[in-house]
Amino acid sequence: MAVKISVTASHDGANIQFPNASPADARSIVVAVPPTATSGRTAKCTVSLLVRPDVFTSLEDMAHMQYFSFRVFVSGLHENDDDGEGVKLLTVTYEIVNAHAVSYPEAWPGTTVFYSPRSSAPTPSDDDAWRRNQTTRYVDGKLTWTHVHVTNGPVFFSYFPMYGYDRHLKLAADCAAAAANPSLAPYRPRVESLGQTLQGRELECISIGSGTTAAWIIHRQHPGETMAEFFAEGLLHRLLGIAPSSELDEPTRRVLQSYRLRIVPNMCPDGSVLGHLRTNSVGANLNREWATVRPDYVAPSADRSPEVLAVLSAMDRTGVDFFLDVHGDEELPYVFFSGAEKTPIWSNDSPDGTGGERIRRLHGYFVSCYQKINPDVQKEIGYPPPDSEEIANAHMNVATNQISNRFDCLGLTLEMPFKDCATNPDPERGFDIRRAKRLGADLVEALEGIRPFLRAEGEFWKGVFGEEDEYVVPTDNFKEEGFVMLKKRFYSDVRPHDA
Repeated sequence: MAVKISVTASHDGANIQFPNASPADARSIVVAVPPTATSGRTAKCTVSLLVRPDVFTSLEDMAHMQYFSFRVFVSGLHENDDDGEGVKLLTVTYEIVNAHAVSYPEAWPGTTVFYSPRSSAPTPSDDDAWRRNQTTRYVDGKLTWTHVHVTNGPVFFSYFPMYGYDRHLKLAADCAAAAANPSLAPYRPRVESLGQTLQGRELECISIGSGTTAAWIIHRQHPGETMAEFFAEGLLHRLLGIAPSSELDEPTRRVLQSYRLRIVPNMCPDGSVLGHLRTNSVGANLNREWATVRPDYVAPSADRSPEVLAVLSAMDRTGVDFFLDVHGDEELPYVFFSGAEKTPIWSNDSPDGTGGERIRRLHGYFVSCYQKINPDVQKEIGYPPPDSEEIANAHMNVATNQISNRFDCLGLTLEMPFKDCATNPDPERGFDIRRAKRLGADLVEALEGIRPFLRAEGEFWKGVFGEEDEYVVPTDNFKEEGFVMLKKRFYSDVRPHDA
């Protein structure tokens, strides 16, 4: 039996294409390993692949792409035949030949591709099974890695492990089941739909808490940033006592007694199913849809960004005292935060004279609270603030900028790395599903720490906040003195020509 490799992109969130493939072969190819590639009981071959672009987005005048996820199935190996003559080991070099043309090609150096071996499920269900392929290299405009297949069967490869729609639906169902637990009744848990996407999927929101402080936490505006929904899962499991958490711990109880939390685990379910990096089904980059900044492009709109329209309308009804937008970043190997720097709320023109000082103090203290509970959190590395207020105000369509100013509240964007996390490097696993979920669960302590000050008046920080709680102006210089990122990025979706 000849050795064959089947490459498919048919699972939820899959993204891969094949050079010179016909439309009929858009979702799969079969590569037969030629006899000339065989030496003794081993064989070698190369599989060439393409990242598939998102739907074109007119506001940014481009089609984003970078996320990929695909399944390989190997057959024909003589894996248990020690005395025969068939091939036992197959070494495959996978190459993404259009890696140079993606949205952020400068992010590839240092990237290690995830793989999950031997999964019989449609998508891998064991979060601990994923490992990083340490042979990953970016050379001559191609992203390449080598994998040795020693058994027949499937292997998944992903830029970051996929969070499929089936898992999303299970998360919503688990939250609904937990909400029926009588022990949670004092906290009024609720699972509801804020509206539907353009492809008819529900936009679920989980609300819980008996307090009056209104917190909104949204995830996965950019669907290819799958770590964001793993973060949401870790947070929701803790807040609702879903296994393995089971029982509510004391910090969680205190947070639920003081907040009314509203959590949207996936802002872009259509783009998630389609395997997009940054856009929904019609090419809208949702983190550029929170306000109209160009007269010929009204945002948000029911025909292009109903997801943002639904969430923003709900926020207007409830008010917002704290806002967090959860993302992933391709280039910087750190967990970091970005605020609404240089927008009006960071200025010093408020009636009580605290103005931007209030938000800077809140921002710094919140991150300090997070640092104390989670070792991946740090302050120093991140997106540098915009160069001017004029540039910042031109990007009021970014969620954190819009919500912070609209509701005069602390608003932040949290970014997690696609790469290994430099604060706690682990070459084999890197920053992975487990760490994203832990980061989500650990948000509870940060929320507890910041709550008394969110609406405090005057110079509340004096005599309370320490030097370690100061806001630190972030830098992207994480490599060496004189390092400058190839692209100026001060928000998660702003490219050079936007600035």
